[in-house]
Amino acid sequence: MNLSIIAALAYGILAVIGGIIGYIQANSQVSLFSGMISGLLLILAAYLQIQGLAWASILAVLVTLILVIFFALRLAKTRKFMPAGLMVILGMLALTLMVNQLVIGR
Repeated sequence: MNLSIIAALAYGILAVIGGIIGYIQANSQVSLFSGMISGLLLILAAYLQIQGLAWASILAVLVTLILVIFFALRLAKTRKFMPAGLMVILGMLALTLMVNQLVIGR
């Protein structure tokens, strides 16, 4: 299992947990829904990468990129590090690992 798969899986799990925490703390159904959808897409992409489907890497990169942009905008708006700043930093790390694997893996 390469670092790209681990990054997609870890960021996906983090997105699911974050959505659940957002729902519990702020009663935000939007957080729950978006966290579950994006997290499950990343977990699915990791699983499909393990199965050998090359397009799953692109799916993981796109979902992660969307999340990084969303959380960067949220950070700029709220100026609160948690959770937006943490998700931007971890998302950039995951994105770096994923893109690196795409470039080197070909």
